[in-house]
Order: sequence, then structure tokens, then C-alpha cells
Amino acid sequence: MHLALLSPVLVWTIALASILCMLLRPRGIAEVYWACGGGLLLLATGLVPARQAAHAALEGWDVYLFLAGMMVLAEMAREEGVFDWAAGLAAGHARGSPQRLFLLVYLVGIVVTALLSNDATAVVLTPAVLAVARRARIHAEPYLLACAFIANAASFVFPISNPANLIVFDRHLPPLFDWLRIFLLPSLAAIGVTFLCLRWSERRNLRGIIKGELHTAPLTPEGHFALAGLLLAAAALITCSAFGIPLGAPTCGAALLAMAFVAWRNPRIVPHVARHVSWSVLPLVAGLFVIVEALHAAGLLAVGLAGLRMLGHVSPWVAKPVAAFAVALASNVMNNLPIGLMSGAAIQHAQETSVVAHAILIGVDLGPNLSVSGSLATILWLIVLRREKVHITAWRFFRVGVLAMPLAMLAGLLLLWS
Repeated sequence: MHLALLSPVLVWTIALASILCMLLRPRGIAEVYWACGGGLLLLATGLVPARQAAHAALEGWDVYLFLAGMMVLAEMAREEGVFDWAAGLAAGHARGSPQRLFLLVYLVGIVVTALLSNDATAVVLTPAVLAVARRARIHAEPYLLACAFIANAASFVFPISNPANLIVFDRHLPPLFDWLRIFLLPSLAAIGVTFLCLRWSERRNLRGIIKGELHTAPLTPEGHFALAGLLLAAAALITCSAFGIPLGAPTCGAALLAMAFVAWRNPRIVPHVARHVSWSVLPLVAGLFVIVEALHAAGLLAVGLAGLRMLGHVSPWVAKPVAAFAVALASNVMNNLPIGLMSGAAIQHAQETSVVAHAILIGVDLGPNLSVSGSLATILWLIVLRREKVHITAWRFFRVGVLAMPLAMLAGLLLLWS
């Protein structure tokens, strides 16, 4: 094979193998090693120049700061019992009804996802909900599935609700009021349709009454400080979003301020959070930035730009579903983080700000509700379940997702006007 053709083939082989291994975790090796290993291999073989790789990795600094800040906020709140309290509060208001508890857990998931990102719902709300289900002696699966599905369905309520939002739009992230004008109705439609699909698919497991113990553990004084810090941080981030300020540095600053607020009452919170935050997510994302940069140089960017140009010549009513479902299906094959990076680069190079770009974001955020490998949030959700000795199969997730994802996507796209 000619050398000019061999290099792109090698890039695609290494990149796709790295992403596939990241999703499948052969021999239980953590995702970060596959993502970073693929990036380092591309660098070592000269398939991506060192300067280009460094530029790609450094381009993600806003995403890294956002992720770090959100993980610190979530772990701080988890340690101080905020999520256990929220799940217990939902259980206390269920009044013995599994159906009412399901609705309340879903509503809590919306709030956590909207204000703390979908990863927080997967990582810290899921174990709290599982603990409630175990105390109540009821089927845990409907409530755990609710955590996973709402983590993606509510992930475009606000710009801060999903790190993928920053990745897709980068420096062109719409200010908050523009964001709400574009995405509020589609996100509400997606949340509502996803709930109805989940509720219908889990109807047999939600019958009867709750006979187990349901009590709400009161928040400690430190928990009240953590909750106050959390709400102040969320308000600060939404305010920054309203003024179009990049969210990475404010998120990190808000997390440090909230930590200082809580540490005034509980100094042990700082070393605890430092030990328990999953810092490996940051190099994982950096490795994906390098892999996607190599794919762009190997022709992927040209394909993306050609696709956007083609969609620009057809009716928006055709372009929206084609763009959204193409990205959604690709996200379930390769995960939505690399697909978000690829889509974002094409959008930014084409200076695409039309309804097609907005449909692509919905595909990146909501599309992963088809399979457990679709988003980082659902992968983290699976890791939490494994740690808790709970087994929900990929087929079980798919049986719900094959109904919920397409219907929620269609509902959201119908209400996406600009």
C-alpha cells in the first residue's frame, strides 16, 4: 500500500481500536489507559506531530476545568450526605407508592443533572437511590434505570448540564438566554417522553406498595453548608452562562469556594475529596482530544464538513433528523465524547450556527440513551452498579432505550425551531 494511503489507515486503526477498548475494557483495564495509550501510540509513531498533539490536548483546558470543578462539587455533596438526603426526601414523600417514588426519583435526577451535570447523577445519585430501594425492599432496577436515562435526557437543560455541551460548541457556546430559547422546549419534551417510556416499560416492577423501611435522614450542619455551597455554585455558573463567560474557570472557582465554605465546619472534607474524585477522567478526555485530532488530519474533518454542506442544501425538516440520528447512532457505537469532539470541530470549521448544529447537540446528548456504552455518564453508572454488586445487562438497557431514545429525539427535534 502506498505510504500516503497507509498513514490514514493506521491512524483510523489505532484510533478506533483505542476507543473500542475504552468501551469494552479488556482484562478490566481502566478506560483512561486505552484512551491515553492510543494518543501516545499515535504520537510515538509520528502519525500525529508532537506540536499538533500538544495543541489538541491544551485546547480542552476549559473542559478539564469544568469537569474538575463539577467532580469536586459532586463528591463534596456526596460526602456530606446531600444526595442521600435528597433520595430519602423523595422516599419520604412517596407515601408507600412505588409509582410515586419513581416519579420523585426522576424529578430529583432532573435537578441534579441540570445543575451538576449528567455525570453527577450517574456517580453520586445512583448509589443513594439504590440504598433507598434496598431499605424499601422493592425492585431497584426501575429507579436505577431512571438515574441513567435522566442523566442523558436532561443533559441539555442548561449548558452546564453536560460536558459534551462545551465540547460541541467550544468558544461558540450560546449565552444562557439564547440557549434556553433554543433548547428549553426540546429538553422538556425529551424529559417528558423519556419518563413516559420508562414508566410504561417498568410498569410491572412498579406495582404494589412499599413495605420496607422509609425514613429521611436529616441533613447535618455540615450537610446544610454543603447544600448551600452547591446552590451558590450552581447560581454562579448559570449567571456566568447568561453573560457568555466560558464555564471552565468559573466552575473550578465555584467548587473551590464551596469547598472552603464547607471546610470551615468540616476541615476533613478537603483531603477526602482530593482522594475520592475520579481524576483519571481528565487524562482520558485529553487522550480523546489527541485521537480525534489525528482522525481529523486523516480525513474525518473533511467528511464532516461535506456532510454539513450537504445538509445545508435540504429542508431543515429533513436536515434536523438526519443530522441528529446520524450523530446519535455514531455515539452509541463510539461513545458520545469522541463523537462530540468530531462534530464540534466540523461545526466550528464550517461556522455552522443553524438548526443543524443544534440538532447535532441533541444527538450527542440524548442519543446515548440507546446503549450503555453511549456516554461517559452511562459508563460511570455501570461502574457504580458493579461496585454495588448490581447487574443490569446491556440488553436490559437497550430494551428500554430502543423505545425511549427515538421517541424522545423526535419530540425534541419537533420543538427545535432555531
